[in-house]
Amino acid sequence: MDRMQPKEIKGHLHPLTQVIREITKIWTDLGFELDFGPEKETEFYCFDGLNIPADHPARDMQDTFWFKDQKDGFKTQDSEIKSGKSERPVLRTHTTSLTARNLETEKDNFPIRKIFPGKVFRNEATDATHEAQFFQLDGMYVDKDVSLATLMGTLTHFYKRLMGNDIEIRFRPSYFSFTEPSVEIDMKFKGKWLEMLGGGMIHPNVMKEAGVDHTKWRGFAFGGGIDRLIMIKYGIDDIRHLYSGDLRFVNQF
Repeated sequence: MDRMQPKEIKGHLHPLTQVIREITKIWTDLGFELDFGPEKETEFYCFDGLNIPADHPARDMQDTFWFKDQKDGFKTQDSEIKSGKSERPVLRTHTTSLTARNLETEKDNFPIRKIFPGKVFRNEATDATHEAQFFQLDGMYVDKDVSLATLMGTLTHFYKRLMGNDIEIRFRPSYFSFTEPSVEIDMKFKGKWLEMLGGGMIHPNVMKEAGVDHTKWRGFAFGGGIDRLIMIKYGIDDIRHLYSGDLRFVNQF
C-alpha cells in the first residue's frame, strides 16, 4: 500500500488502494494528518488504554491473534508488565489503538486532527461478509470546543463526498468503551440500513490513561471498516474477492 500522499489514480489499481486514496484526500482536505502505526501492537494500546476491561471477550485467543513466545508458549500478563502497561504483543484488532497512542504522544501538541487507515486482524471464520484481515479507518480530533455535533457534521460531509450527495445516513445512540456519548452511523443501501461506523466523544477514562486533562481538552473519535464501504460503493457481494489476488477482479477497476 502506497503510504505517500495521494496521487492521481491510473490503471488497474486495487479497489482498496483506490478507495483509501480517495478517503485520504477527503480527510486531508479537512486538515487531518495521516498516521499508520504498527500492525504488531501491545495489549495496552489495543485494550487497556481504550478503557476495554480485562474480562472483555476481545482478550480471548478465540477473538484475537496473540503472538506466541518461542520458549514459554503464550506469556502471562504478569510477566509482561512494564511501567504499568501490558506489553503482550498482539495483531491489532482495530486502528483505534492509534487513538490511544496519539493521545499519549501528542498531548503537548494539541489541538490535533488525525486519521488512521490500516489493516486489522480478527480471529474469526471467513464468509461473504467477514474476513480474518480487513482494512479499517479510525480518526480523532482533539481541541477545546469539540462536540458531538462536530463529529456528526464532519462524518456527514465525509460520507456525502465519498458516496454522493443523495445517500441517506442516520445517527443512533450506541455504546463503545472508549467513547461517551457514543453513536452508530448507518447508511441506507438497497432499501436497508447498514451499520458503517461507530464513534463518539473520547471517554474521560481514555484521556486520563494517556495523561490528558479532560477538563481542558475534548475530542471525538470514530472507526469503521473500509471494506464494507468498498462493497457498497462498487456493488461487491463477497468480501473475499478483495483478498483473492484474482486479476480478473482487480482489472475491473
